[in-house]
Amino acid sequence: MNSQLHKKLWLIFAQTVTICLALIFVLRLFSPDLIESILNKKPSTVLVKQAEPSFSKIQSGSYSQAVKKAMPAVVNIFTSKAPPENPHQKYLDDPTFRQFFGDQFDDPDNQAQPENSLGSGVIVSENGLILTNNHVIASADEIEIALSDGRKMSAKVVGTDPDTDLALIKIDADNLPAITFASSDKLDVGDVVLAIGNPFGVGQTVTQGIISALGRNHLGINTFENFIQTDASINPGNSGGALIDANGNLVGINSAIYSRSGGSMGIGFAIPATLARQVMDQIVSQGNVTRGWIGIEAQDITPELAESFRLKTAQGALVAGVLLDSPAAKAGLRPGDILLSIEGKPISDTGAMLNLIAALAPNQKATLKIARADAMLDILVTIGKRPKPVAIKE
Repeated sequence: MNSQLHKKLWLIFAQTVTICLALIFVLRLFSPDLIESILNKKPSTVLVKQAEPSFSKIQSGSYSQAVKKAMPAVVNIFTSKAPPENPHQKYLDDPTFRQFFGDQFDDPDNQAQPENSLGSGVIVSENGLILTNNHVIASADEIEIALSDGRKMSAKVVGTDPDTDLALIKIDADNLPAITFASSDKLDVGDVVLAIGNPFGVGQTVTQGIISALGRNHLGINTFENFIQTDASINPGNSGGALIDANGNLVGINSAIYSRSGGSMGIGFAIPATLARQVMDQIVSQGNVTRGWIGIEAQDITPELAESFRLKTAQGALVAGVLLDSPAAKAGLRPGDILLSIEGKPISDTGAMLNLIAALAPNQKATLKIARADAMLDILVTIGKRPKPVAIKE
């Protein structure tokens, strides 16, 4: 039995050696480098696909590719408003009046002319939706759009949001070059941005700069402010145009400038693309923008107030007044309370408080953390719907 077992083991060993020698012979014949590397114990080489040498302008500091991607989606907007009617026109048109006084009251040099203004906009859908500033089209009787390919079309208003100074208009066209949205929440101070618009009506223009600051508020421009500040040149006519990143994606809608002369001084403000998209989606889906509201008047916490209320930092919003029958009143909020957070999100000042409340949906229940006297309390409030601003009649 042992001799038979030894013979079988020897046979297996011989066959294994024979196969290995044959394999080495084949490899030696067809791939000598591999055998050499194994014998010398050299590491094998990883083959990678080498990119072709590029001599594009992007490598030399140009943003032409970003501009080529975004510029076709930026349009020029021309608006006109009919002149106010002359309250005495009915007398001037009266034949009896003219019989006695003739045409001496007709002065063609002093006749009222239509008011014209210009701005910019961004195509956000292939079927003709255009995002712009509300102040660009707010008082317009006629809106004309000039596309980058030279076509001109009339536009109609789909919806507006004066609180953020945004408006959505539409032209009857298809297969238009729509902008690509980027997440403005991922921006950093120092990022390169480009502004595209129609400054002073000279034609489509591109300027370059960086993001100077984020989250700018308390500027008195809009009700809800969370501006991107940039030093890219923005001038009259740029309003409603695109602020894009170095890849040609939309990061903001150019809205306002700080200027003592009317021209650019290196301080421009743009509405973040994330906010613009939220407003646009609500206008498309329901025709208007709905925001949360609790019905309080608030003021910022100054260092003096923080010291008097024994707060560690000058953060939060002091409740100065509570409207009767408002959600805040029903929840038990009182003047003198200090709002510290909403749904776990800290409140730095009244601007942040306003934005956080506005982002909540009506009828949603939210938890407010407040400081009252020396105690910290959680108050549950049912969010209401922010009322529309009352128009002031002159």
